[in-house]
Amino acid sequence: MNKKKIKKLVAIQPVSFLEESKAVLDQYCEETIFYDTQPENAQEIVSRIGDADAIFVSYTHAIGADILSQCPNVKYIGMCCSLYSEASSNVDIAYAREHGITVTGIRDYGDEGVAEYVLMNLIRRLHGVDGYQPLLGEISEVSGAKVGLLGLGASAQAVARALKMMGADVRYYSRTRKPELEEAEGYRYQELHGLLEECDVICSCLSKNVTLLYEEEFAIMGANKLLFNTALSPCFDQKALEKWLDLENTWYFCDTLMGLGEESLLERKNVYCQKRSSGMTRQAVERLNSKVLDNLDGYCKEV
Repeated sequence: MNKKKIKKLVAIQPVSFLEESKAVLDQYCEETIFYDTQPENAQEIVSRIGDADAIFVSYTHAIGADILSQCPNVKYIGMCCSLYSEASSNVDIAYAREHGITVTGIRDYGDEGVAEYVLMNLIRRLHGVDGYQPLLGEISEVSGAKVGLLGLGASAQAVARALKMMGADVRYYSRTRKPELEEAEGYRYQELHGLLEECDVICSCLSKNVTLLYEEEFAIMGANKLLFNTALSPCFDQKALEKWLDLENTWYFCDTLMGLGEESLLERKNVYCQKRSSGMTRQAVERLNSKVLDNLDGYCKEV
């Protein structure tokens, strides 16, 4: 089996690629260029791509027809980030398909870090070790806490496993029910409004650009609740969230600025954002590298 060689591969932005993984690229590429700064605009992305026939991208910039139409040499796009669906992707996959460009993405590489982020911050709020009154009024364990998950994809399942191990009452809402997980793991399905009303903690692990929480939903949630958002976009209407955060003992935790909402939220004492993905641990980076290289290997193989 022979491998076709890529003439020039450009990582248009930081893509969490390890030095040992870059060395492996010599098997596939005649030339590689890795940029360690974010491009400021679409035209800078076009300039960075230049005459490359392959590019690596992450999730922070849209790679649409406006860019790809100016880069006719590109035949391969390796997404160094999660690809859940064509609709939620920052790469215009439909355009790529129409123009013979192969797009590959990865999944399930940072879920454990997300679970640890939720568990760590939930315990801090339940115990009140951050200097504020504990979420449930007195120091409490995770055991027995009612936690509702929005979505039950891979990262949500990692969160659910961690919570279940600690004894939490885990419920979930999803557009498609997961009866096999309900039976195997004991997770309870609830319709959205019932879940929001009954649960002490809501954790959004939704796909990018999915919004579920509006003024009615926040009114149903009410006070004395904790909301996590580990998605790559806000899961809520901004004005409705702000109104909810004015209620007593309401808390909002988010790991990335992309998922936060408006940055003015950072001025509130009941909003915490660590400004980086909770899933990007050292172990997650290693898994990311392995999956990206596997995708590249598959593209380059010729029978």
